[in-house]
Amino acid sequence: MLQASVIVAYVDRIYDYALRKTYTREEADELSQEILFTLVRELPRLRDESRLEPWLWGVAGNVARSFRRSMGKQRAMYFYDVPEEIVYDETAAEEAARNEELYAILREKIAMLSSVYRNMIILHYYEGLSTKQISERLTIPEGTVTWRLSEARRKLKKECTHMEESALKPIQMRIDIYGSGNYNGKERPFPSEYIKDALSQNILYHCYKEPKGIEELAKLCGVPAYYIEDCLENLTARDAVTEPVKQKYQTAFLIWTDEYGKYQREHAQGFLMPIMERMIAALKGIAEESRHIDFYKAGKSEDELFYLYSVLAFSCMEKAHYHRPYPPVSKKYDGNSWEYIGYMETRSDLRRGVGIQTCHGDNVRYSHWVFCFGEFQWREMMPNEEIRVCDDILNAGKTTDEYRASETIRKGYLKRLEDGSLAVMTPAFTQEQKKHLDQIAEKHMGPLMDEYCRIVDEYVDGYRRLFPKHLADTAARMCKTSFLNMFVEIIAYAQEHGEIPLPPKDSICDVLLRH
Repeated sequence: MLQASVIVAYVDRIYDYALRKTYTREEADELSQEILFTLVRELPRLRDESRLEPWLWGVAGNVARSFRRSMGKQRAMYFYDVPEEIVYDETAAEEAARNEELYAILREKIAMLSSVYRNMIILHYYEGLSTKQISERLTIPEGTVTWRLSEARRKLKKECTHMEESALKPIQMRIDIYGSGNYNGKERPFPSEYIKDALSQNILYHCYKEPKGIEELAKLCGVPAYYIEDCLENLTARDAVTEPVKQKYQTAFLIWTDEYGKYQREHAQGFLMPIMERMIAALKGIAEESRHIDFYKAGKSEDELFYLYSVLAFSCMEKAHYHRPYPPVSKKYDGNSWEYIGYMETRSDLRRGVGIQTCHGDNVRYSHWVFCFGEFQWREMMPNEEIRVCDDILNAGKTTDEYRASETIRKGYLKRLEDGSLAVMTPAFTQEQKKHLDQIAEKHMGPLMDEYCRIVDEYVDGYRRLFPKHLADTAARMCKTSFLNMFVEIIAYAQEHGEIPLPPKDSICDVLLRH
């Protein structure tokens, strides 16, 4: 009977073998110990001493396979024994025997295959099943198994021939939503919270212009295909991607990039020049008349209020004169009507436009509008409870909701004066006062609207070509907003030429409008 001491001569070679079959030295230590333990335990069963080495490596292979299974999904995908027929030629096979680096690359390439092909490799080579057995397990025709196995080999050979190594190139994108829904960002997170991880952002970026398959995404993102598959499952469930063709995925929403801002910078003011001075004169006329409306001005200077009058006037003109269609936003998985929107712009070509958020609350008499453009700072819109507190103060001079008042003060919507009273820090219009402002806007801007709308449409004819074809409804909505965004170009031009003053630093442009 052979003694266990005969195995001592193989200790170093077993450890080298374990290194080739694992991902880290810690795992190699564990695997080599497991192999040695099994060899010592099973050695008494070996009757033919001349068969020692083949038996030894057979045992080592069985232990390694069992070990890889126990490592679980995230590790096992990297640790396949690479069949010789997958290596692209005999020279490469000989080189592979001397250079474990090629095997490491092949294991990675197997992990990059989509599950359709990866499963063929796993079942046939890793679990040793025949094409007939695979057919029975997966309940698909054996001919399909044979074709997929051949295709998997072809893909691997192609990858190893080119040896193109991919690495994760993180895409940094801010994702938000527009539309309607009952979210507060805390107890009810915005839907974008569920797709903001780095891998999701990379997939969404790469699928934006054209549909991509799982294997292509694995290469582009530099991660194994099963991660891509898991991520795509979530992105599909969250209405962030569509599958226009089987196993091909495309981003289902707009991603702003520098090309949109570049188009605006190069073309917007040029289109506006024939009407520019007349539009600036109209805005000045609106401001001059509107300052006499007896609305609540919240202590704002006339320089600040000029911009509020202007953006409200343009909003009024858009509603009255610009009839370009604005397709409705469809309902999403949570039953609300909203759309994702991504931002990947750099400072070199930032779009100029008007960001708008509004809260039309139930059982409150005011809606809160926040406009962000030019030098104005963004401010979170008020929720219903804080609008109600402001309403109390505007109409009764006080509120009984002291807790909510404290929160509203903290956010800057209210201010406690020296005498202890509270003052609303946002301008407010009643229905009659807002109607008066709209009439002033129509008086000064109405005569210019036919020409202005024609200019906006001419600008949009080129702008809409930047949007991917599969986002036709989104493109229509964004082109509709060009009416208001071109207003910002007029403001920028007037500021640059000293025709209107800049607003005070850190100014906010928001307003409460009575229903």
